[in-house]
Amino acid sequence: MGISQPQNLKAPPAERQRPYGVRVSLLPGDPFRKVVGPEWHRLHWYATAAQRDAALAEMSRRHLYSRAGDKPALLFEKVENLIGSHGI
Repeated sequence: MGISQPQNLKAPPAERQRPYGVRVSLLPGDPFRKVVGPEWHRLHWYATAAQRDAALAEMSRRHLYSRAGDKPALLFEKVENLIGSHGI
């Protein structure tokens, strides 16, 4: 029999399991900032730097169905949890 509510299990934070991350945020002049707030960001964590770099390349690439003049409206930054990656 499976667990009814697996999201309620106590698990270590994702940063400890996956120390390499990508921070996605909006560009300063983006009008969507009025909806979600100027400090909005999203963090994606990965187990290795290679996985992070591959995901970053995929996230930041030009979308297949983009129009000729479209430009990405997101800012992508590499982040690292030094405790998880270097044991500091």
